[in-house]
Amino acid sequence: MADAPETPRRPEKIALVTGSLAEPRLTRIAGEIADPTLEPVVVNVGVKVAALMTAEIVERRLKLPEGTDRVLMPGRFRGDLERLERFFGVPFARGPDEVADLPDYFGQKRRAADLTRQDVTIFAEIVDATVMSVDGIVARARALRAEGADVIDLGCLPDTAFPHLEEAIAALHAEGLKVSVDSFDLTELARATRAGADFLLSLNETNLHIAKEGPAVPVLVPAKQGDLDSLIRAVETCLASGQPFYADPILDPVHYGFTASILRYAELRRRFPDIPVLMGIGNVTELTDADTTGINAILMGLISEMRLNAVLAVQVSPHCRTAVREFDRARREYYAAREAGALPQGFGGGLMALRDRKPYAASPAEIDGLAREVRDRNFRIDVSEDGIHIYNRDGHHVAPDPFALFPHLKVEEDGAHAFYLGVETARAEIAYKLGKRYAQDEGLKWGVAAVIEESPEQAHRLTFKETGTTLQAKKEVNKHAKAEEAPASATEAEAGKATET
Repeated sequence: MADAPETPRRPEKIALVTGSLAEPRLTRIAGEIADPTLEPVVVNVGVKVAALMTAEIVERRLKLPEGTDRVLMPGRFRGDLERLERFFGVPFARGPDEVADLPDYFGQKRRAADLTRQDVTIFAEIVDATVMSVDGIVARARALRAEGADVIDLGCLPDTAFPHLEEAIAALHAEGLKVSVDSFDLTELARATRAGADFLLSLNETNLHIAKEGPAVPVLVPAKQGDLDSLIRAVETCLASGQPFYADPILDPVHYGFTASILRYAELRRRFPDIPVLMGIGNVTELTDADTTGINAILMGLISEMRLNAVLAVQVSPHCRTAVREFDRARREYYAAREAGALPQGFGGGLMALRDRKPYAASPAEIDGLAREVRDRNFRIDVSEDGIHIYNRDGHHVAPDPFALFPHLKVEEDGAHAFYLGVETARAEIAYKLGKRYAQDEGLKWGVAAVIEESPEQAHRLTFKETGTTLQAKKEVNKHAKAEEAPASATEAEAGKATET
């Protein structure tokens, strides 16, 4: 008897909750993302901005289409989703902050990538440990651990005594930290391993005997700069004796052997597919006038492809002050991408500091359509490819420079409001010139290069700004200013409309 044909599965019906301002755009996008597995249905709850409603208002106003499988609320909706699930009997979730990101939300399967896993050990060097007190070393080490460091490397300075070396090692161990010591002085290295250091940087085939004086694992380097054969002899010696080690062919600065040094790493990995290899990045990050997020992204790509095992990061130059944090994020994003067999795209964007892949949430025409619907005097600010938009019921103005906008705003007599608009349009200008995503009343997102209160790194906490005027949200500044009579942003006015019964 032939098997009965399977009944085709109906598409999942998802209610996309919205207000009247976003409904036209959302309807268009819903049509674009619909497919045999997905039936998005736009539901206007009868307010202008659905994100500003409370759970109570949603319970009163929302009428779900028959057969709804789940409900997607705006990303900035503050209400209690669990309460709504109990009330309506279907799952509720928050979507992306911007309507324009819905296609990615439904199409990007890696959006919830697990960034807790990684396979690269970060050594973070304190280059001036010799001249620091033990308390100072511990304080710096704690900060580096918070940035993502796994091993604290104590850098020794030439011709500078380190009498408190042993005490520093003991103090760091008491903090639960692993310790490496980096010195050209064999006496200091011998003292370090006898004091219980976990790693020694850097030994070569001529002084490898130091490793026998204690438990520290040596990091092997060539006896002569660029001499891969020398490093290989040291590696073979350790393999023959069973001595644990890391090998480091040394990454050279740009124009001083950079390309050749990368080839040495590739050749070492080809010759020894399974040995632990460390790459020190300071010769490139510290000695190149370029933002380290991009440099570290490329170096992490090399590390990920060659399956290198550790990185030594330094933060001496001010422009390298987030190198450890950047590499911690890079090792996690690249691990997730490699495990997924994917390009390093769509795994959190922690290294996207100066640019965004999709800088504009709306087109000029869409913003113009929104502006035509506004009936109050509260200013909305947006950014698109044609400049900074600011609009309310009295007009819609566009310019690449905030100074060109100010004469149209008529807030000369309202200092608090003028200050607010100055801050917001300045943010908008930065976003416009760099190609970053701008959202009114939120700080610009700088990835891990500059973690801010509203950054992606805080998003997992699922906390939201309290309802109220923008100026009140900034810690109740200037409570009795005239801005209380004239709301500083769209938030207050639209929240009021959203709470109407």
